[in-house]
Amino acid sequence: MMYFAHEIGRAALKPIRMLTGAQSTLLQHRLSPLSRVPGARSVASAYGVFRDLTQRYPKPAFNLHTTLCDGERVEVQEEIVLRKPFAQLKHFRRSVTRPDDPKLLIVAPLSGHFASLLRGTVEAMLPEHDVYITDWRDACKVPLSEGDFGLDDYIDYVIEFIDHLGPDTHVLAVCQPVVPVLAATAVMAEDGHPAAPRSLTLMSGPIDGRIDPTTPCKLATKHKLSWFKRNLVHPVPAPYPGAMRKVYPGFLQLTGFVNMNLGRHIKAYRELFRSIRDDKTDKVSRHRDFYDEYLAVMDLPATYYLDTIQRVFQEFHLARGCFKHRGRLVNPAAIHDTALMTIEGEKDDISSPGQTRAAHDLCINVPDSRRLHHLQPGVGHYGVFNGSQWREAIAPRVRDFIRAA
Repeated sequence: MMYFAHEIGRAALKPIRMLTGAQSTLLQHRLSPLSRVPGARSVASAYGVFRDLTQRYPKPAFNLHTTLCDGERVEVQEEIVLRKPFAQLKHFRRSVTRPDDPKLLIVAPLSGHFASLLRGTVEAMLPEHDVYITDWRDACKVPLSEGDFGLDDYIDYVIEFIDHLGPDTHVLAVCQPVVPVLAATAVMAEDGHPAAPRSLTLMSGPIDGRIDPTTPCKLATKHKLSWFKRNLVHPVPAPYPGAMRKVYPGFLQLTGFVNMNLGRHIKAYRELFRSIRDDKTDKVSRHRDFYDEYLAVMDLPATYYLDTIQRVFQEFHLARGCFKHRGRLVNPAAIHDTALMTIEGEKDDISSPGQTRAAHDLCINVPDSRRLHHLQPGVGHYGVFNGSQWREAIAPRVRDFIRAA
């Protein structure tokens, strides 16, 4: 009922948003006499903030239309090379073919935001890599007839995507997928799969959430699994294609994201109000560019969400050596031909330092000459894969590691 009530509330606010949008235009347009009424811009600013806080944000586009290759600006086109019910494999095809550039599969997190959250990650790797990304689908748009999706299915998808790309593929996993991607690599290694990754880069994820637990880790262990199922899992309402599918709704995830840094977000919207009022268009644009991405969230399949809570954050299966895929014990020690790099941020408050590095303790048969760990000073979670520190300090290290693998 919570999801249904949320959609009713959103629908009820739609005409109010339309009305305030029209009024905001009247109060700001230079040809409108109302724009010269004292306090008009303040009222228009309030309307603008109301609109931003109550609208539904669509899936953002990557908007990566060009990149640099050998100093030349070349076109980039997105193409879907493999479609699955819960994800698609997206290729950023450059207009210039460079056969020596490594194939790179970026595994985006399935944890509430869309794959476009890694726009900066893709952008930094495009000049010297043939880049692909896992583009996960919003579960509310997947019909029940497509079946269920759990953590084992996630691993199957990763294996299938790597297999599709073939031998000598390099894999980079950001945040949540580090556990299933490491598991997929271990399964492929043990099976002697010819397309097992050439290198594996794990960034800011919970390989061992017992190490210096963060707020998300503490929340997972604070409650029993039944609490999450009872309070956070809801059926998708009509008329979505995935009606009656049980999901962890995006709007509930967003509430959790915002509450982790509530003061920062309140301050940001106060600044937005002042920027609209003072006609500081650059500041308004920067705010909306960030929040158009941050507030765009997707539903997660309930089985996958509960699997992750239990096996990754409550019982730490991979770190304890009891992680299973389709009933088969996953053995990270089977990995020996895949180079391993782990990356962490010193100020990460989602996956604290040490949680990702733990992968090296599990992958004991990777030669020392083919493993590397990097801790980036002064960087939080998002700074590991986006922003200036990512572009200037981290991405070059990843590039060099991949080339040397």
